[in-house]
Amino acid sequence: MHSPSRKDFVSLTFTGSGNYNSKQWKRQSCWRKWKQLSRLQRNLILFTMALMLVCGIATYPTVTEHFRGLTVVVKEEGGHVLKPVIPEVLPESDKQNQLLVPEPPSEQKRAPDKRGPPGLQNRLQKKGNGSDIQVEENQIQEAKKADIEEGEKPLVNRRGALIEADQATEGGTAKEAENKVDVPAVEQEDHSHKEPVDRLEAVRDAFRHAWKGYKEFAWGQDELRPISKSYGEWFGLGLTLIDALDTMWILNLKEEFEEAKTWVSTELSFNKNVDVNLFESTIRILGGLLSTYHLTGDTLFLDKAKDIGTRLMPAFNTPSKIPYSDVNIGKGTAHPPRWTSDSTVAEVTSIQLEFRELSRLTQDTRYQAAVDEVMQKVHKLEGKQDGLVPMFINTNSGQFTHLGVFTLGARADSYYEYLLKQWIQGGKKETELLEDYLQALEGVKKNLLKKSSPNRLTFVGELSHGQFSPKMDHLVCFLPGTLALGVHHGLPADHMELAKQLMETCYQMYAQMETGLSPEIVHFNMHEGSIRDVDVKLADRHNLLRPETVESLFYLYRFTKDRKYRDWGWEILQNFNKYTKVSTGGYTSINNVRDPEYPSPRDKMESFFLGETLKYFYLLFSDDPELVSLEKYVFNTEAHPLPIWPSAE
Repeated sequence: MHSPSRKDFVSLTFTGSGNYNSKQWKRQSCWRKWKQLSRLQRNLILFTMALMLVCGIATYPTVTEHFRGLTVVVKEEGGHVLKPVIPEVLPESDKQNQLLVPEPPSEQKRAPDKRGPPGLQNRLQKKGNGSDIQVEENQIQEAKKADIEEGEKPLVNRRGALIEADQATEGGTAKEAENKVDVPAVEQEDHSHKEPVDRLEAVRDAFRHAWKGYKEFAWGQDELRPISKSYGEWFGLGLTLIDALDTMWILNLKEEFEEAKTWVSTELSFNKNVDVNLFESTIRILGGLLSTYHLTGDTLFLDKAKDIGTRLMPAFNTPSKIPYSDVNIGKGTAHPPRWTSDSTVAEVTSIQLEFRELSRLTQDTRYQAAVDEVMQKVHKLEGKQDGLVPMFINTNSGQFTHLGVFTLGARADSYYEYLLKQWIQGGKKETELLEDYLQALEGVKKNLLKKSSPNRLTFVGELSHGQFSPKMDHLVCFLPGTLALGVHHGLPADHMELAKQLMETCYQMYAQMETGLSPEIVHFNMHEGSIRDVDVKLADRHNLLRPETVESLFYLYRFTKDRKYRDWGWEILQNFNKYTKVSTGGYTSINNVRDPEYPSPRDKMESFFLGETLKYFYLLFSDDPELVSLEKYVFNTEAHPLPIWPSAE
């Protein structure tokens, strides 16, 4: 049965060249279907298409770059074709040696240089750079701007004493190329492996690497600037080289020592019209030359020591016999800084070991007489609090100034260190020195010793007009080692317990930082409920490659044989290598120990990194107690060993 015919449609047949698949027919059909959709449906479709267009535009560069990176043009017989690239897997050893430079944050600012040795100005040397990675110009300009700002202010030396800006002179020569400067990478090393390591050789390697940079870019100058591959001048007397002489001898680096000795013999002259800081010249240059003479027996170094010692003596020509801070070693004149007639207490009381030893060797008593008179005056002065001394002393009146402020940090620290060490040096006969030392320690316990929260770390704070501040300089970390040294020489045993507690604190100043390196200054939390023991202000986050913690680790290990002190030292050395080692030679101070991604290198290797820090690392890892025996030697505050006088003297 057939269905009834339908009357509601018309059948059309197209003939000729047209057909229903033509483009015009498709457009009409699609438009008809589009019109049949509801308004909501049309809006959804339009929104989806717009979203897909935006996503496509956003991802197009990334996608193309990705595929470019995964393909390579290969020439074959049929022509050039694209083939996928198989990523190369680096061997584990190559990964460890790969150099990385962390990218600086977009708004990274250089922390102000308010403490530490003077910011030495420099220009780039005219030498081939050979750097591995190019850093953008704005980073270099930022560092230059900070250096210029430093040069407009009074400078500060390692003990916190103000030094006039014009004492730091420029070194190197300008170098510009296409408005960019090549900067060597700061090495990032993988220390996760647990294989046995020769730690002594690791220290030697670190010294060789530092010496490589100094020799190539700063030979005979005061300090290396490893990033810019240039140098900075302070006194123009080769501070780094002289500071490192006895370190090279102790580390048995004979080749490096001989080339340095040749420079001392042929190039070193103190007949220069230059102002030098009495304290820094004494501990680094006089101390370094005396120490090297004792270790080698070579009179070259004794002759040079006598020369510089004599040239420093005009500093003591003051109304009070408290020495001026600055001496012109060419003219034979001395003066205080332009802005004050004060000297810092640490500086005038931390030159005694060196001048006393110079008198003993030369049989010229005037050196020792000058420094002994300073100690006798300070011993009798009023203004102390329980044996603690203020930070400043006036060269005219001979009296303490800025009374009521007490610290074991900058401007006072090595006064306490040298009380004990002079007593040891002189054969334990000078009882006034011992009495002052013991009284000062009781003052520390009574006024400055506190516990942190939450871990109850023992720390040494500061006192200002009766108000306690939980501020502790890294410089204070000399104290654990000094306490342990005193116990070794017969002082009360409870000093060793305090030494161990403070040693733990100084280690935590490293361990609680993201880079594993200590800042210059910390503030301890004392409030219950604190999350962490240590806070660090932005301006205090720099690390200058300082030696004090490693120094104390050396003493604590030498006297207790507790291997944890070696392990702590090894951690610190690894972190120095990770965050401060510069690929082309040398190590650099850094601005921010809280930022492991970009610690912000300061482009400066202090002379004491070679003179002290690496020396103490080596002695810490050595199993030979006769290597600079503490029965025969006492270290000055720059880690230069001087002999303990025979009891007959």
